[in-house]
Amino acid sequence: MINKHPQAKTFNHIFIAGIDGKRFDISIKDGRFSSIVESHNDQQTHPSKDLWISPGVIDLHTHLAWTDFDHTDQMKRDSREIEVMQAQAFEATLRTGVTTTRDAGGILPSTVQHLVSHYQQPLRVQTSSDMLGAADARGLKHLEQRMTEIFDTGASWIKIMATGGLGAPTEKVLDPIFSEEEFSFIVRNAHAHHRMVMVHTWGGVTVDWSIHAGVESVEHGMFLTENQAGRLAQSGIAFVPTTSIYRIAADPKGVLALNQVICDRAARAAEAHSKAISYAKRAGVHFGFGTDYATPALHGYNLQELDTLIDYGLTRAEAWQAATESAADILGSGHELGHIAEGYIADAIIFDVDPYQAQNADTLRKSIVSVITGAQESDLIQALAGSNG
Repeated sequence: MINKHPQAKTFNHIFIAGIDGKRFDISIKDGRFSSIVESHNDQQTHPSKDLWISPGVIDLHTHLAWTDFDHTDQMKRDSREIEVMQAQAFEATLRTGVTTTRDAGGILPSTVQHLVSHYQQPLRVQTSSDMLGAADARGLKHLEQRMTEIFDTGASWIKIMATGGLGAPTEKVLDPIFSEEEFSFIVRNAHAHHRMVMVHTWGGVTVDWSIHAGVESVEHGMFLTENQAGRLAQSGIAFVPTTSIYRIAADPKGVLALNQVICDRAARAAEAHSKAISYAKRAGVHFGFGTDYATPALHGYNLQELDTLIDYGLTRAEAWQAATESAADILGSGHELGHIAEGYIADAIIFDVDPYQAQNADTLRKSIVSVITGAQESDLIQALAGSNG
């Protein structure tokens, strides 16, 4: 159940996920947490069923506009079918407790406005609108023009495809797509226009360029070295590894059912990820939660990323922090999202099991009682309209 912008709601004797042994009385007013007080230890007033509250999950790397893994398949669909599938992606994402996303390329702010308004799905979305990739490695003049087009859409992020991905041959996947001059120009120009920069890179020299240029986040990074992890930590740049998608893609009988060549590349990436995360954790890198989910078979299963992060070495508390508090900080929204705290937007998930003790994401997803979104559709539409201004 999605509880949109509650005018007044109270939870008595509820647990806050991650705080052991204490219950709280929590009030929400006009879509924000208005009061959070520790409950008195009166067993007679405890509810018949224990409930836990967590901040809404923030997915920093989704593709809400995509309907198919292969974009040529999406081109075969008519516009109405695509719109309905995008609206379903919004709904599925919200239903699983993800209340805020950063779209990593593909959806325009104007499309988000339409989907939020027409389908009444109050998902908070920051956008990058498009991706700068191989077709844009044509010099600074071309890049300036392309970036102006992206700025004009109202996107708050610039996405750089710095290396290849699953579509690239193994021996070439770390090769830079842009020259160092082009890469540095993109970051400088984005920052000059008050946009943040996210970088798709599997590793190699483009991680070094990202650190030197001062981007906001590095995505994927499965071939991150120990030295790079140390410098990433020192720079304060966030690492959004998107681990679960590669395990999913590596399974030829899984939901994506990819060909064996792609599966093998994904398996190699998945194997490398655990080492990269070990380096990053040891160095104190700032982790963010992102799934890279982009099809109907994946939207709504975002919590699987928690399982993979934990399997690769993060504690449960660290994984949850990456999905809430840290993710909000990466978006520049740490002052109003990512916490159960007075004055914060009441984006939250209510569970009937302790989410820190749930066996896996499947158990966690089935234990969701309701998802609360503090924003109204009109609030989100107005915010997106402001970014276009």
